[in-house]
Amino acid sequence: MYRYESELWKDGFTRVMGLDEVGRGCLCGPVVAAGVIIQPGTELDPAITDSKKLSDVKRRDLVLEIKEKSVFWTVQQCSPQEIDKVNILKASIQAMIKCSEEREANPDFLLVDGNQFSTTLIPHKCIVKGDDNSASIAAASILAKVYRDDIMVQLHEKYPYYGWDSNVGYPTSKHYRGLEKYGYTKHHRKSFKLKTEKEFSEEVLSVDTE
Repeated sequence: MYRYESELWKDGFTRVMGLDEVGRGCLCGPVVAAGVIIQPGTELDPAITDSKKLSDVKRRDLVLEIKEKSVFWTVQQCSPQEIDKVNILKASIQAMIKCSEEREANPDFLLVDGNQFSTTLIPHKCIVKGDDNSASIAAASILAKVYRDDIMVQLHEKYPYYGWDSNVGYPTSKHYRGLEKYGYTKHHRKSFKLKTEKEFSEEVLSVDTE
């Protein structure tokens, strides 16, 4: 998990930032990216891996360690409106760029999950399945996942019709049933296939959420 970082540290890079995003396949909510810079020579919990392979409890334990032991970390996002304007791929990249440009980040090399990124003044390397092969990318995936999940669970309290407390915005049968019955909210991505043209009415106060 430290192969890429170790090679860069040996080459003199001291602020290697791992970048990853979550929420690309969701029907609603922001796309969230995180950036993590690990102290050269430091190793995090051996359990660090792709956030999707970890339990929620384990992810939250790791968040505390990542924040404590990292030289720098940040979480950024692009809204559903930004996604609709530029498309999900560009919005995902924009969210990661926001991380690299965050004040006091000052990365000297970027390790990016996936196979596409944008031209920047900072050298970078795209790594397919990077969250399985780079500790800093995996750490970023964990921070982004927990942050975004919390957003969707909070939104569920106001909109308990789509199952966001469990599906966190991904397309599920319950999510589509909610869309069919109540329509799309301001948090939905209108450029995605929502299977409805109905707009949610804020006047809805209480409904059967089953």
